[in-house]
Amino acid sequence: MAVPNQFLWSLIGLLLTIGGTFVEAYITSAPVSWHERGIQTISLGVTCQIGAVLLVGCLGGKSAAALSQIAYLLLGLVWLPIFAQGGGFGYWRELNFGYVLGFIPGAWFCGLLAFRQDAMKLESLAGSCLGGLLIIHLCGLAYLLPSQIFHWASTQAQSIIQPILQYSWYPLPGQLAVVCAVSIIAYGWRLIMFY
Repeated sequence: MAVPNQFLWSLIGLLLTIGGTFVEAYITSAPVSWHERGIQTISLGVTCQIGAVLLVGCLGGKSAAALSQIAYLLLGLVWLPIFAQGGGFGYWRELNFGYVLGFIPGAWFCGLLAFRQDAMKLESLAGSCLGGLLIIHLCGLAYLLPSQIFHWASTQAQSIIQPILQYSWYPLPGQLAVVCAVSIIAYGWRLIMFY
């Protein structure tokens, strides 16, 4: 991908990630019940942030995806309160910071898988998103363990199980639904853009 395209996708990824941080993800009730109760929305319990991280990987490729997340991390650490719980340099002491760090390799890995030869299939894009999500969670978990052991986190949990449940287990079903949506959106856009 040409440098101007990578820069454009990096900028799009940065803006989508910032915006996705503050937008909650929803699904609608089943269409068969719309005539009885109308269209109802159901919260997935997560934001669209991870969806934005993975979408730029699927559409912009590994370099643009990683660059957008590096910019997001730097902006949040030195300038803007764009992370889920604020921002600033001291954010590295938050328990969920490892997940934010994981956006960089997760986006890169998703972009790597999304632009293989056989990646034009919907299931291949879903697999690349799942791979990126797995990397994000592994980085988050790898950060949680030493933060609890060495007590550098600003808030200490009673046990390591509580933050693992809060940041990995409970959001996972909603994040998997977001992965499905991102895969479909990316597949459609790639058809439109002749990827």
